[in-house]
Amino acid sequence: MSHHLDLAALGLDGLKRVYWNLSAPALVEEAIKRDEGALAEHGPLIVRTGTHTGRSPNDKFTVKEATSSDKIWWGKVNIPFEEKKFDALFNRVKTYLKGKEVFVQDCFAGADPEFQVPIRVVTEFAWQNLFAQNLFIRSEGLSEKNEKPFTVISVPGLQAIPTQDGTASETFIIANLERRIVLIGGSRYAGEIKKSIFFVLNYLLPLKGVLSMHCSANIGKENDVAVFFGLSGTGKTTLSADPERKLIGDDEHGWSEHGVFNFEGGCYAKMIKLNPEAEPEIFSTTRKFGTVLENVGYDVDSRALDLNDDTLTENTRAAYPLTHLSNIEPSGMGGHPRNIIMLTADAFGVMPPIAKLTPEQAMYHFLSGYTAKVAGTERGIKEPQATFSTCFG
Repeated sequence: MSHHLDLAALGLDGLKRVYWNLSAPALVEEAIKRDEGALAEHGPLIVRTGTHTGRSPNDKFTVKEATSSDKIWWGKVNIPFEEKKFDALFNRVKTYLKGKEVFVQDCFAGADPEFQVPIRVVTEFAWQNLFAQNLFIRSEGLSEKNEKPFTVISVPGLQAIPTQDGTASETFIIANLERRIVLIGGSRYAGEIKKSIFFVLNYLLPLKGVLSMHCSANIGKENDVAVFFGLSGTGKTTLSADPERKLIGDDEHGWSEHGVFNFEGGCYAKMIKLNPEAEPEIFSTTRKFGTVLENVGYDVDSRALDLNDDTLTENTRAAYPLTHLSNIEPSGMGGHPRNIIMLTADAFGVMPPIAKLTPEQAMYHFLSGYTAKVAGTERGIKEPQATFSTCFG
C-alpha cells in the first residue's frame, strides 16, 4: 500500500504533494525555502510561533464517545467535545489541506517495545515535521504490531470559527481517542504536538497497568534510577542533565512492572537565560544542526543567538533529539527508581525548600500536586500562580 493511500484512508485526498519521512537536512531545506524560519550560527533552525508562544489549555478538547467516556475525568482539564462537531471540523481540515503540500513523519512514543505506540504526524509546516522527528522516537518503518497509528494533524493556518465549530476560540486541539486522531489548528506552537501525544499515552498506558508520569529520569553507575516530577519550567530538564549520570529522558516517562521508560526521543527545553557554564550539555544543543529553536532571539546579520532575549516570550524553547547530548542512556529505559524527587517550584514559601517525605506524605503530595505555574508556559501566565496539579500531570 502506498503512503498516499494511507492518508486517503483518513480522508485526506486532493493533496498537491506529500513529503514522507524526510531527513533533518531535507526538512531544514524545505523550511527555509518556504520562509518558515532562518538558519542561525552553528546550524540550528530558528522559527517564530506568532501569537501563541505557549500552550492553550482552554482550547483543548476530548471527543466524548462511547469507548472512552467512562474512563475520563471530565471537567476543566478534559473538556468534552461532540462527535458531530469533531467530524464537521475534520471536514474543514480536509478541505483546507486540498491542493496543499504536507509533511508526514512516522515515529513511535514509548521506548519500551512492549508499550510502544505508533504515531503519524501530518504537518502543514516543514519545521513542525522536524520538531516531531526530534521529539518522538524515530521509526525504522512501521510497527511490527500493525497497530493503527495515532495521527496528529497540525494545520496552524486554519482558524476555527467558535460559533460554528463549537471551540472556545480560533485555536483548537481536539483528540478523538476512538478514531486515534488529534486535530491541531490556529496555533503554531509546536508544544501542542508533543503534549497531545502525552495526553494519548496518559489515556492508553494506565489501562495496561503502566503509570504515565510527567517527570525527567536519569540513571547512575550502579543502575540506580532517579525520577524528577514537576510542571513545565520547574527544573526537570536541568536537574536530570547530570554529568555523573546518564539521561533517560527529560519530561515524560512510563513506569511499568519492568521499570521506567522514556516516552520520547528528544527534549523540549526552555532556553531563556540558559547559562553555558551551568548547563553545558543543554547549551551545546543550541550549536547543532537539526535543533529547532522557537522564539529565541538572534542577530539578523551575524545570526548569533541571544538566549537572554525575552522580547517574544519568557518561554523560548529548543527541540532537539536525545542524540544531540553526549551523556544519555540509549535504550531510553531503566529499572525501578531508587529516588523520587517532586519539584514543587513553590513561589509562595508555603513548603520548606527541601523535605524528605514519608511514604504517606509522598502519596498525599503526589496526589495533591501543590506547585506553581511558571511565567510563559501557558497562554496568559505572566506571574507565578499557585496551583494543584494532580500527579504533576
